[in-house]
Amino acid sequence: MSSPTADSRRFTTTQWLILIIASIGFLFDTYELLMTPLVAAPAIAELRRVPLNNPIVTEWVGRLLWISALCGGVFGLLGGWLVDRLGRKKVMALSIFLYSFSPFFAAYSTSLGMFVFFRSTTFIGVCVEFIAAITWVAEVFEDRKQKERWLGITQAFASLGGVLVTTMSIWVSANAKALPHLGLPAGLGSTDPSTWRYLLITGLLPAILIALMLPFVPESKVWREKRAAGTLKRPSFAALFAPELRRTTLVTAALSACAYGIAFGALQVTVARVTPGLPELKPQTTALAPLRKEAEALNRQLNALPANDPARAELMTQIKANFGKQKPINDVVKEMSDKVQFRQEMGGLLGRILLAAYLIIGVSRVKLIRIFQVPALIVLPLTYFVFFRLGGEMFLWSYFVCGLLVVAQFSYFGEYLPKAFPLHLRGTGGSFATNVGGRMIGTSMAFVTTAVVAPMLAGSGPLLPAYVAKAAGIVATSIAIVSFLVGLLLPEPKDGIED
Repeated sequence: MSSPTADSRRFTTTQWLILIIASIGFLFDTYELLMTPLVAAPAIAELRRVPLNNPIVTEWVGRLLWISALCGGVFGLLGGWLVDRLGRKKVMALSIFLYSFSPFFAAYSTSLGMFVFFRSTTFIGVCVEFIAAITWVAEVFEDRKQKERWLGITQAFASLGGVLVTTMSIWVSANAKALPHLGLPAGLGSTDPSTWRYLLITGLLPAILIALMLPFVPESKVWREKRAAGTLKRPSFAALFAPELRRTTLVTAALSACAYGIAFGALQVTVARVTPGLPELKPQTTALAPLRKEAEALNRQLNALPANDPARAELMTQIKANFGKQKPINDVVKEMSDKVQFRQEMGGLLGRILLAAYLIIGVSRVKLIRIFQVPALIVLPLTYFVFFRLGGEMFLWSYFVCGLLVVAQFSYFGEYLPKAFPLHLRGTGGSFATNVGGRMIGTSMAFVTTAVVAPMLAGSGPLLPAYVAKAAGIVATSIAIVSFLVGLLLPEPKDGIED
């Protein structure tokens, strides 16, 4: 086996550029997606001209997540086919430009429909880019060890996207008054644009970086040579279900659905829906209860009035006064939510690093996924059934480990999928597993947790965070069991699988 130092000496400038471009792509995949929880609510409130705590806002945030995930899954699947049909580099570049310019245009939204459209195209770009990038990187290196090592290392940058977008959000909020307007629409009751518009504009950054480097890197050599020789088979979705690939296709799609299901059905709902129920926030939740009840009543009256009814002005004044009373209490809750989110992001980053380390030392692919699946069977139920009730550092560290175990599996599939399918189906097969299994089926677990299981537990009473926590634990643990069982069917990928 070659040493890492020897590997590095053999790297060409072109190879380094490909790795840098892929790393930027993975980083901004996460950056662009995690803009949604930061900008969705304030954008919808402004575009619908209702208060931030209006039920219409909550309803449309849920719709936005569902619509964008569905679009990403459907068009991401088509994008994977295009990766095999048109080339890895070309489709990856187009997808990065798509998810870079989409938030830029969304920043100029003057209607809710326009905002939802461009957030959906952002999601599509991310779904396509991931498959194109892992396929491209997998074909840069002929040496198997180099390929495994750098697929793991480049994907680790994805976890930095969450840290970067959070940092950028804080900076924009602190400096928005000093920023040029850039033709952006003004916020309600203000002459300045809202901060969510400036944050969306920063989504243009990867397009600028990639445009500077892309002319200096080539298409995948092996793909280009086979196409030039006329020996490259045409990709098709039907080929994924041929006898020799059927098992791989179905198992990888199921495992991808499980990983995304735990992420969206438990981890993603924790920050906003579970954290307020932690025992250390009990004084805040007690104080907020009557204020939120009052706000709900006022918002119901507001929503019942026609848009031009003069009585809306008085109701808006009362709602703003109520919001002012809630703000200092909500600030305490948000501080804890930020802490919980940070622990997940750091756990995810460590998970990706650990996966890269295991790849470097040569752990087999089937054994490798067990390293993350087995502890998840223990940690997930403990986190939501036990440590949530205890709160404090015990909950925060267990949530950190949850992030580690789940996010590492995303990088696992990024390394596994390019080797599981032949050359002419690498994009198509990887896209089917990730987009149909993960994006379309897995992400729906957020709805199952919050709109099906939690209300069943709550019965006719209010939907308290404790019920959401228990629902998240039930959904996550159930999926973790399914994931472990399905993983028993996962085949070890064959080295050098080709047409």
